[in-house]
Amino acid sequence: MFMSVEEQAATFVEARSAAVGFPDYPGALPVDLDQAYAVLQAEIGLWPDRIAGWKVGRIAPPLVETLGEDRFAGPIFATSIQQAGGDNDFPAIANGFSAFEAELVIVAAADAPADKSRWTVEEAASLAGAMHIAVEVAGGPFAAANDLGPLTTIASFGGNNGLILGPEVADWRSRSFDDIRCTTTIDGTVAGQAAASAIPGTPLAALAFVLGRAARMGFPIRKGDLISTGAITGVHVVGIGQRCEADFGESGVISCKVVKARPAAVR
Repeated sequence: MFMSVEEQAATFVEARSAAVGFPDYPGALPVDLDQAYAVLQAEIGLWPDRIAGWKVGRIAPPLVETLGEDRFAGPIFATSIQQAGGDNDFPAIANGFSAFEAELVIVAAADAPADKSRWTVEEAASLAGAMHIAVEVAGGPFAAANDLGPLTTIASFGGNNGLILGPEVADWRSRSFDDIRCTTTIDGTVAGQAAASAIPGTPLAALAFVLGRAARMGFPIRKGDLISTGAITGVHVVGIGQRCEADFGESGVISCKVVKARPAAVR
């Protein structure tokens, strides 16, 4: 059954609003980045919240040559951001897809030029402000998004369902990314351990990417935007009732319980 971009987006928006997942992609699968981002942009237009940041995900090497980019981006909406403290709720859409991702967030220190669509890592570094430890509440209503690859993840709200923002990383510019480490545990079992240098090109390369991608989409980065730079210890699939922790050592710990996401109103 044919579904337009707008109809596909409406399906995702309605499901996210109701906090109910679905098993099958609505209509034909996107075949390239342009199609996937077209669905995402239609979703942004329908969702009743402002963009307060962006998540960055990886595109695996076998697809980089085909798709032409090694990362993808998705919006982080303002009301989906929470401050870390105690035992945070990690909302998961029932029958959808959810993943716990330990990340570093870079806060934009200034507005990016709206007409600049390509950035070097060095240029991006000049726009980087504070850095925080964080957990991306990854996932969305489409249960198979992660299984089918980055295009369907992009089309499913960019694979983002929120952000838990932790403490600031002190003096991050004077530190090696090899020295900023994280251990992720799920229900008390270690699920992954890595340094921030595991992010290809370091988190600053992720910032450079999203500065360009957001500008090309018509949403140039603004001062104060939060850029979640990629999963350090991996993408850890989680379900309702599980407990998760991202331990960044001296930089802090973020602890969460996976809970059933609540419905949200849409216009």
